[in-house]
Amino acid sequence: MGIGKYIKEIGRGKDGARNLTREQAADLFGQVLDGTVTDLEVGAFCIAMRIKGETPEEMAGFLDATHQRLHRVPAGATPTVVIPSYNGARKLPVLTPLLALLLAREGLAVLVHGTATESQRILASEVLLELGIPAQTAIESIAPGSVAYVPTALLNPGLQRLLDVRRVVGLRNPAHSLVKLMIPCAGPSLLVSSYTHPEYAESMAATLALTGTNALLLRGTEGEAVADPRRTPRMQAFVGGHSVELQSHQSGSLAELPALPATIDAPSTAAYIRSVLSGAQPVPAPIAQQVAHILRLVQSP
Repeated sequence: MGIGKYIKEIGRGKDGARNLTREQAADLFGQVLDGTVTDLEVGAFCIAMRIKGETPEEMAGFLDATHQRLHRVPAGATPTVVIPSYNGARKLPVLTPLLALLLAREGLAVLVHGTATESQRILASEVLLELGIPAQTAIESIAPGSVAYVPTALLNPGLQRLLDVRRVVGLRNPAHSLVKLMIPCAGPSLLVSSYTHPEYAESMAATLALTGTNALLLRGTEGEAVADPRRTPRMQAFVGGHSVELQSHQSGSLAELPALPATIDAPSTAAYIRSVLSGAQPVPAPIAQQVAHILRLVQSP
């Protein structure tokens, strides 16, 4: 079906819009990713979905289309830990690289993927570069005990184009939620993803259940999939899509707060991460708990 017919269904306004089936959503999103539609149609799709909102069935369909078109990273026998990183730091240092390196230190292969979606934030990719981990320029396998940063454009150029629409229209679109749920590696994996608002927790959980994904879901730090170093968030596991509560939210700040850097720039954040990895400073307790939960999920049969 042409994209115009789908837009007619989803573009009837908040109360009049009709939901798509998983198969219809996959067909629609596949056309968008393949670039067979006009810029005007892409804009109409983005605005319509922003007003209507995606159902779990629609998001599952969008993921189906995306997974069929990804240039996947080869994976080994041990699950690769997948960490989407698209928000960066606004007030707190972005500690996604610390999480990734702590997991790699435990012998895991860690795939961080992302792109710049916020022009005023410090990105995980910038901190990783300071730590000697540049972005991949071609899809390569990830050795156990190492971290790789893969730009979204390498995984699928059409997905990168859709993310870039935000710079033109100033609004999020389904791609911004999708990248936090997709699995860009071939082979066993564990997704570590996050939400910013409670309503996203519900929709993401429903999509993870529907797609049978293995994942750890938590309320992240400024949109990043790393636990807030100052307080312990709720953490929820999905094993084959089945939900398991791992960690309840602990209100209030920790009794002893970590000595975070005073500034959030990439060099300062990288220096702090080095001090934690060397043992000069302790691993923030919430991040240590997150690492422990991930290790148990990866090692469980």
